Amino acid sequence: MKTRLFATIAVTAMLIANAAPAAAGALKTAVFAGGCFWSAQHDIEHTPGVRDVVVGYAGGTGRTPSYENHEGYLESIRVTYDPAVISYPQLVNAFFHHIDPTDPNGQICDQGPSYRTAVFAADAAEKAQAEQVKAQIGKQLGTNVRTLVLGPTTFWMGETYHQHYADKNPVNYMAYRVGCGRDRALRTIWGKG
Repeated sequence: MKTRLFATIAVTAMLIANAAPAAAGALKTAVFAGGCFWSAQHDIEHTPGVRDVVVGYAGGTGRTPSYENHEGYLESIRVTYDPAVISYPQLVNAFFHHIDPTDPNGQICDQGPSYRTAVFAADAAEKAQAEQVKAQIGKQLGTNVRTLVLGPTTFWMGETYHQHYADKNPVNYMAYRVGCGRDRALRTIWGKG
């Protein structure tokens, strides 16, 4: 009996020990609406700890939104990240630094309901963390932050031709970005040189 009990304890301990590294390396996702999803994807995908970024639609209630019909939805990104490298609050902070969080109507030259900014928190803990980051950003900028912090949402993947648009169409994307004045606007807000 003691041998069987010892063997059961040993196997259980071994299973727990082997499971720990996998759990420590587990990736998480976060959903943000940052105006034009091409720029939101392009700007955050190089953040240390970010493993993948896809574009799509979030925050709406209709079924199967598309680029041609996403009324009620925000152009959004789903970020897959490694929480061992970047925490959720750090990721939210990085997101804020790639947008104009003071604009309630969109981003730079992209104005209208689908270009508003938002953080979609997965649970109450993330929502509290996002609200705290938002408050810090407001203090830093000395103004009202208009980016919404919302609860969980269904994320609908965008069309293939929108995924990594800046990488696949660098000339067209840069013409849009320069014409929009995105970098100039972000330098004005954040003081980046």
